[in-house]
Amino acid sequence: MNKLLVTVSLVASAIGASIHGQTKCTTAVTCNGIKYEYEELAGYGYVVSDAVDKFGDTLGGLGSSLHLDQSAWKKLDNGSYSGVLWLLPDRGWNTQGTLNFNPRVHKFHIILTPNPDATVDNPSGPNLYFQYLDTILFSAPDGTPCTGLDADPTAHINYPGFPDLPVATYIGDGFGGSGPGGKRIPVDAEGLYVNDDGSFWVSDEYGPYIYLFGPDGKMIAAIRPNDAIVPMRNGTVSFSANSPPYYINNGDGDDVDPPDPDSGRDNNHGFEGLTVSEDGKSLWVLLQAAAVQEGGLEKQTSRYTRFLKYDVSNQLTPVYVSEWVVPLPLYNDPTAKTSKQSKVAAQSEIHALENGQFFILSRDSNAGHGTDSSLSVYRQIDVFDISDATDIKADYDCSDCNVAKSKKGELKDDITPATYCSFLDFNVNAQLNRFGMHNGGDQDQFLLNEKWESLGMVPVNPSAPNGEYYVLSLSDNDFITQNGYMNGGNLPYADNSGYNLDSQALVFKVRITS
Repeated sequence: MNKLLVTVSLVASAIGASIHGQTKCTTAVTCNGIKYEYEELAGYGYVVSDAVDKFGDTLGGLGSSLHLDQSAWKKLDNGSYSGVLWLLPDRGWNTQGTLNFNPRVHKFHIILTPNPDATVDNPSGPNLYFQYLDTILFSAPDGTPCTGLDADPTAHINYPGFPDLPVATYIGDGFGGSGPGGKRIPVDAEGLYVNDDGSFWVSDEYGPYIYLFGPDGKMIAAIRPNDAIVPMRNGTVSFSANSPPYYINNGDGDDVDPPDPDSGRDNNHGFEGLTVSEDGKSLWVLLQAAAVQEGGLEKQTSRYTRFLKYDVSNQLTPVYVSEWVVPLPLYNDPTAKTSKQSKVAAQSEIHALENGQFFILSRDSNAGHGTDSSLSVYRQIDVFDISDATDIKADYDCSDCNVAKSKKGELKDDITPATYCSFLDFNVNAQLNRFGMHNGGDQDQFLLNEKWESLGMVPVNPSAPNGEYYVLSLSDNDFITQNGYMNGGNLPYADNSGYNLDSQALVFKVRITS
């Protein structure tokens, strides 16, 4: 398995909607006194859609979250860079129902060879290369594998020293084959941080919980958020995300009543964003969009989402410290009716900056390679600042303590949200075309994928950082391929979409000045 998982040539003419008059652009924003500049797109690469890990399963969903090992980032004598990258898939192939996929984390070696002379008329091929190294499987405190299957509507599982955890009950082998059935902790992993001791902080969407897994992948701690975030149905906790299994009608229909929670995180809108301070002592998580009781059921009203901080200086006894509201950006969807405008660009990742502010990856949906629309209108790395925001901890921690009106999603007058600043646009064809990529136009392998869900940063000058950084983002391809494998290679599949979606990666060069 120790091989490069990329194709290192592109057809330079297949660049979609090219912009030939401009080959480089710089955008800048000042957010609460700190200046951010987008200098250029500096890299592109991908992992092919049908690559497999050491267990024989498809290497998909890689962009759900990432962690760049700062200590391993080196500039080589030839001008290239070498690094170690951890990539977190979510719950496995699930476009046709969830599976008993064992959640995991992958380790890669990467090489970035900058090509600043690339232009629209003379584009570069891929210059970011991935070499697969290893995979670690996640398991419960007793060693039972975790699962990507949906959580049961009302049940939970108990372990000493842990809060009540979600549980998924399955029949057979959980893939549609024979077996004894069983119960496992469901994890739809979306956020990742690797600690210096090799342990992993992972946020998920089912709970939504935050889990600490040891270097061997075994769960050693779990954080349950406040009651305003835990999903409720019919007056009781209900962790189900209404994501039926593949082995029952190919995932069609509902597996819980009502389909949507009455309060708490919406289905598949849990802790999409997780980040940890440089010293490893503070951890933050951000809901993908507003909680149900705060407008979270509609794309027009789900703007005001919750941002939580925990003190994790003692990893085994995390302490809930503060909570704020982040206002997500709005965009006009060219495919939607006027009555359905404007929509909220839900967030897909966050990243703590040394200056106390945060990067946030917000984007539209159903736009990109493999979707009905090839044109994305909002796919950005933005900035937010909580220095002037209201700390809502304690006052708004109950299931019916709304920070925003449930129908209109309007924020309450006594709450000041975080400052939100628009910054770096993925979709600028003048930059994408320099690497043969494009937004909008033909449905080909050079069209940007829909779901970009990860962020990582490393200095351009590792030996003497000067405020210039490479920002890496990978797409989540939903394991979509026509040559896929699950269940340790024993379940071959071809996604009904007919597409093969590579796990694309982009590298942006930015400068931050205080």
